[in-house]
Formats: sequence, C-alpha cells, structure tokens
Amino acid sequence: MNFESVNNELAALGCKQSHIDAFWRNWYLGRPLTQAKFTFPKAAAEAAATLGTRLAQVLMPDSDDYLGANGARAVLRASDGQRIESVLLPRDGVCISTQVGCAVGCRFCMTGRSGLVRQLSDIEIAAQVVYAKSRQKISKVVFMGMGEPSHNRRNVLSALDHITRYAGIGYKELVISTVGDRRLFEELSHREIKPALAISLHSAFDEKRRMLLPNAADLTVKEILDFGKEYARLSKYPIQYQWTLIRDLNDGTDEIDQLASLWDGQFAVLNMIPVNKIDDSPYDRPDPDRIEALKAVCRSFHILLKFRDSAAQDVDGGCGQLRARAMREKQKAVRDGTAVIQIKDLK
Repeated sequence: MNFESVNNELAALGCKQSHIDAFWRNWYLGRPLTQAKFTFPKAAAEAAATLGTRLAQVLMPDSDDYLGANGARAVLRASDGQRIESVLLPRDGVCISTQVGCAVGCRFCMTGRSGLVRQLSDIEIAAQVVYAKSRQKISKVVFMGMGEPSHNRRNVLSALDHITRYAGIGYKELVISTVGDRRLFEELSHREIKPALAISLHSAFDEKRRMLLPNAADLTVKEILDFGKEYARLSKYPIQYQWTLIRDLNDGTDEIDQLASLWDGQFAVLNMIPVNKIDDSPYDRPDPDRIEALKAVCRSFHILLKFRDSAAQDVDGGCGQLRARAMREKQKAVRDGTAVIQIKDLK
C-alpha cells in the first residue's frame, strides 16, 4: 500500500481531489476519514471503514512505549511483521524511520549490524507521524530513525510532501538526516519545497569517516561541506552537521582543527552527541574533559556547537536498539514456551 494506490482507489470510488484532500487530513487528525463539510460519494463513504482498517494495520504498536526521561520510544510493527522504531521527542517532535535496517553499516550503530531488510513505503513512513500525533502534539518531524533516507529517496520525499500538505507541519520543521548522497543532494537543490537538512559527519578526516561509515557514498568531507554551504544558501536555513562522539576515536581537538580548515562560509551548526553504548561494541562515550576541550576549540574557531546527551541513552533507545530488544524478547518467549507466535514475527 502506498499513497498513489490509495488515491487511485479513492478516485475509482468517485472521489474528486477535494475529497482526497479531506480524507488524508482526517487521517493525520485521527478523525473519521470521510468527515467533511461536503458529502463524499456514496461508494467512498461505504468503503471508508474498510480503508480505515487497512490504514490502521499499516503500522501497529508492537508493545507499550519505552518511557524515558526525555520522551517515549515506540517499536511499531508493519503488516508483514517487520519492526521499526519511532521516538516521541520533547518539544512536540517525533523521530521516524525510513527503512527496516540500514545498508550504511555505521560501526557504532545497532541498526547497521542487521543490514538492510527492506524499504518502508511512503505510507509506512508517514504512518509514524499519525501514530505520534495520537500520543502528543507534533510540530516537528525528523527523518533520523532507522535507515538511510537517501537510499529510499522516492518514498522519503513522497512522505515528506504528503506530511507537508496534509499534517499541518511546515517544511522547515521537517528534517532529513543523511550520510550524504549526490542524487539526494541534487534533487533537494532543485525542489521547490526544501526541508531542513542534517548531514552525518562524525569526522573531519576522510579516511576515518570512511571507516566509521563503510558503505556511505564516496564523498569527501570537503565535498559534503561544500554542498551544505550551497544548500544553506538556497534554503536560507542552517545545515546541521551530526557528530557522534566516540572515546579516543573522534573526540580529539585535531578533529576540530581539521574541520575549521574547511568551515569557511558555513551557515551551520555542529551537533555533537556521545555515542550510545551497545552490546559487544568497542566504542564508548568520551570523558568529560575531552568534551570540554572540544567546546573550547569550537569557540576559538567560531564554530557554533550544540552538545547534548542522547534522548535514548536511558532506555537503550538509540537507533536499532529497541527493535533489537523486542526481537530478543520475542525469541526468549518462544524458547521459554511463554508465547505462541508465527515465524514471521521474528523478522
């Protein structure tokens, strides 16, 4: 199921564009799908209940939300049994996934360990916003959960346009997070609607960045920063450069010295966050004194730095961690004989 197929189905039931627009606005608002000041065609009104059931089954909560100090993390189950994660953020935000798994293989990321399982459809991406809006007010959406948006470009941009049009969320409050991809950069530059952009950097040194992101596009740090500079000029909105801090790997002041040599003319902010510790990983969070040194060097180079702790650290809710936990719990229940589930449930 995707937006185009549902739109075609509604049109076949006699709906005009005004009916289709009302249908999708109602979907995001959690209202009856055919509620409107005008009358829906009889065939569409009669089919609404069935359509509503199908849409409700696109993504369903797999378990109770994992509550933490900085929000709630949800494991959502697709109709084929696959699981993804969404995070309800403070200040009316939600972080959504774009793929089941991920092909980039970031060394410090749980999702990268599973590889890419499949793409999410545009309707599965947007359904995470519908779920979030049923739990809290949502005014910001970040495409920063499981998956690499540039590897599912068509569905991500379709979902983005749909959310902008029907969910009442401005395009500057939609943030696409990417490791960088020429095709995505090119398409975003030529779009009328230009969302905010976050680019995963993690190191100012090309060789080290390639080691951390082994399957990312073959772009140098300079090429990435040059695109960021140009996109900020076109969108008139600052780029967010993402940096996961790892002890004794990318937490040295030499990183900022190298970054500063490439930073000239940037309209941007550098977001640094300590790594989420995951099982069997050699990577750990930096010592506080290293963090303070980084802050001081950024100030000296007039690089705007925002430093924060992970909103997911307190519940093992970093990218892929909740999905991995849910899978382990299901498998344990099967071994212990406390659950009866189908094989597809373990996907």
